[in-house]
Amino acid sequence: MTRYLSLWLPSLATDRITRRNVEARRAPLATIAKVKSAQRLAAVNRAAARHGLKPGLALADARAILPSLRCCAADETAEAATLAAITDWCRRFTPLAALDAPDGAMLDVTGAAHLFGGEAKLLGEIEQWLATQGFAARAALAPTPEAAWALARFGETRLLPEDISEADLCRQLGALPLAALRLDEKSLTGLAQTGLRRISDLILRPRAPLAARFGQALFHRLDALLGRTRTPITPRFEAPAYLTERRFAEPIVQRETIEATILALAQELSRLLTRQGHGARQLDVSLFGVDGRVRHLRAGTSRPLRNPAVIARLFREKIEAAGNVDERDPLDAGFGFDVVRLAAEAVERQDEDQTNWLTPAAEQDLADLIDRLGARLGVRRVTRLTLAESHWPEFAVTAMPASGARHARPRAGHPRQADAPLFAALSPRHHVDGRDKPGHDAESELPFRPIRLLQKPEPIEAIASVPDGPPVRFRWRRVLHEVAAIEGPERIASEWWRHQALTRDYFRAEDSEGRRFWLFREGLYETETARPRWFMHGLFA
Repeated sequence: MTRYLSLWLPSLATDRITRRNVEARRAPLATIAKVKSAQRLAAVNRAAARHGLKPGLALADARAILPSLRCCAADETAEAATLAAITDWCRRFTPLAALDAPDGAMLDVTGAAHLFGGEAKLLGEIEQWLATQGFAARAALAPTPEAAWALARFGETRLLPEDISEADLCRQLGALPLAALRLDEKSLTGLAQTGLRRISDLILRPRAPLAARFGQALFHRLDALLGRTRTPITPRFEAPAYLTERRFAEPIVQRETIEATILALAQELSRLLTRQGHGARQLDVSLFGVDGRVRHLRAGTSRPLRNPAVIARLFREKIEAAGNVDERDPLDAGFGFDVVRLAAEAVERQDEDQTNWLTPAAEQDLADLIDRLGARLGVRRVTRLTLAESHWPEFAVTAMPASGARHARPRAGHPRQADAPLFAALSPRHHVDGRDKPGHDAESELPFRPIRLLQKPEPIEAIASVPDGPPVRFRWRRVLHEVAAIEGPERIASEWWRHQALTRDYFRAEDSEGRRFWLFREGLYETETARPRWFMHGLFA
């Protein structure tokens, strides 16, 4: 049986402003917004509501009723961010927490209530925690999200038992107003005109006439409320594959204690992963503060990982990186953390390693280095060069995240982010062979690709004995070079299926001073163009 907990924050907009100031919380406060060229109240706190003020009232009327009313501009963005932070904080009770905008959250607490002493204590604990943070809240728990939402806002009963029958459910919910079905104002007004004001008025009525007038959504919501149909919730974060956590009676603040806790959680997580033959690829440490803040530390790995010492070291790197901003309090603990959670958000199959002399220790060390750099700098900032399926040399190498490069296939034609010093390691697919000629000196052999590839080919002025022949001299960056030796051409055709371009004939040239270049002629003479152009594309050592 699924169990849903609905959390309602009736004065979220004003509590967000006064939560840090107890005295200000007792004074009448309202947020205002411009509606049809008039200033109207968008939200009021409890003190203002006692004087008869309510949302929608014109500001001039509100001032006439209560001249001492304090007003602030409504900020929907800030209110949404506050609600998201509260929903994130609610993940301390269950991993499945969803936003229920504009003033609530919905939690799937199936199987979690016993950890807090039962469902009734869970409701009280959530409300008490939020009250200490300065938020007025009301929570209700029921078998369906719709029933929980309705009870939180309109019901006197806040808890429906798991084994409640449909008849009892109809009896419990029948006394609620029709607004508990989340109907729009137009539908509520129309139903009121027909004499229907409560849910019990709707349950026993014939459906066809009402559906024809008010639409099928009316009864869809009624069925969902009574559990006849199921509606899922959309959690803000996906439930992790594996999760371990520690709860503390007194909050912890010191960095050493936090790191020791992470190590202990990593050991528990390692046992879970080993039992199922998995390794973690994405890890998350959530630190829940007693003041309502939640701090996340995320670390990606370049291979499946379950070594607790290595996991703890990754998060030590993250904490040290955070300490670059504030060394005294790198995690900004504030009043401390009372819940620490370690989750493996993404896992892969990991079989037991066979230890023998053939174990590639260098590869393991490289993976550790990538993970540590990723923990400090960010996983996507640590890249490695990999081949791409492209004819053009400038697109044949691309930078991929190092943590996923072994598993990801490079995209064809993706441009490189920087010059590629590893380009010389490419396999020779179209090499021009002058090595078999008599007198060839193997020591003076040029690599098939230059050590440095220019980010973009640069035009040069070249003079050739014939239009389709190699150059005898060329000018690049205002310097004239006399060609002493040259090899080529290596012809690279255009990628006709992607774009229209001319064929390139590449040459490896050496000038009279021993400098070596990689240049090409663009366009086949009299076949593709009457005036081929020359470009410089790379430099050999």
